[in-house]
Amino acid sequence: MSFTVHRRFAAPLAVLAVAGLALAGCSADGGDTGSGPGDAGEADGVVTVYGTIQDTEADLLEQSWADWEKANNIDIQYEGSKEFEAQIGTRAQGGTAPDLAIFPQPGLLADLASRGYVQPAPEGVSKNVADNWSTDWAGYATVDGTLYGAPLMASVKGFVWYSPSQFKEWGVEVPTTWQELLDLTKTIQSKTGTAPWCAGFGSDAATGWPGTDWVEDLVLRQAGPDVYDQWVKHEIPFNDPAIKSAFDSVGEILLNPDYVNAGFGDVKSINTTPFGDPARALGDGSCALHHQASFYDGFIQDPANGNATVGPDADIWAFILPGETAGAPAVTGGGEIVAAFSNDADTIKVQEYLSSADWANSRVALGGVISANKGLDASNASSPILQEAIKILQDPNTTFRFDASDLMPGVVGAGTFWTGMVDWVNGKSTDEVLSNIEASWPSE
Repeated sequence: MSFTVHRRFAAPLAVLAVAGLALAGCSADGGDTGSGPGDAGEADGVVTVYGTIQDTEADLLEQSWADWEKANNIDIQYEGSKEFEAQIGTRAQGGTAPDLAIFPQPGLLADLASRGYVQPAPEGVSKNVADNWSTDWAGYATVDGTLYGAPLMASVKGFVWYSPSQFKEWGVEVPTTWQELLDLTKTIQSKTGTAPWCAGFGSDAATGWPGTDWVEDLVLRQAGPDVYDQWVKHEIPFNDPAIKSAFDSVGEILLNPDYVNAGFGDVKSINTTPFGDPARALGDGSCALHHQASFYDGFIQDPANGNATVGPDADIWAFILPGETAGAPAVTGGGEIVAAFSNDADTIKVQEYLSSADWANSRVALGGVISANKGLDASNASSPILQEAIKILQDPNTTFRFDASDLMPGVVGAGTFWTGMVDWVNGKSTDEVLSNIEASWPSE
């Protein structure tokens, strides 16, 4: 399972973390709260790192820095936890913070930085960020004009998965505009007599999140990055006409019984279909089109789903969901930011390494992940779709925006936005859904 996926499951915990910090604000003065002798600038040869990455991915993370660790005589001790979002604030307040933390949500980093718990990025990290990341990415690690960390890994959302051989059979081509996508959908439906699209919102307590990705893509592509940013910051309400327009556009596909839900049932079956199951329908040909992020190639190629191959000339390939006009891509995605609670020499050295192209190439070559680091060699990626995602991220013409629901307050982004998508698919009107989500936005 991709790191992008379990960010989704952990997101509600961020609400608890931020709430805990708010309660502690009266008694905590902030400042340097790193644990151990490293917090006073004394290097001890050990650097602790805390994050949400676990299991096989954690093993690969540790493997990615093993040679560097040995060469520099620094022991990097990594701890992964499902309770990172809830625990990192508690540790910071209690003076037991790790030397470095890998934040999956920029908003949580910003909250801790604004309270004085996180160290500003050292000079070497700042230089690496300036050299290796876009302004968009640097912005997610910046709070009130101060850079606090560097991006680590990344994901690209908004891919539409399809079968190249089916497209050839039907005499259709990859669309370059939203209208062309709608035309393509209609053409496939008329040629096959079946629904072209399959979708699954099912994800246990997080059911609904795949629907938010659809809406986020359309807000960015239709209304543009400025409106997207205003939406995330609640400078425009959730029921703003631009957001309603995005919902209505998504509804042209997902709420149309002629267009969904291939292989699974009617429109309402979207909510009961686990988000991984459409991979099987893509592989066996019963579904022609599916919207999901770059990590989905792992599901498609899973033997349990039929073991289809992914590539431009393979069983399944993908294109980025198009916007209103053809041209430079605008994509949504996710990732992590590495920030420090300590400022000793060893911590700074590790933080600089993790912000370098050398580390990015080391980790990506081990498989399964990508980075937006401009110094990354795309050929190191383990699959064609990950190579394609890297090219998109490295394209200077690409407009990138972090997943909106991960930037919103947890009660909205990991709460009412998710449940609102479920209600919407079940038949609740767009106006009612948007009004309910807007009413849930926390007051200042």
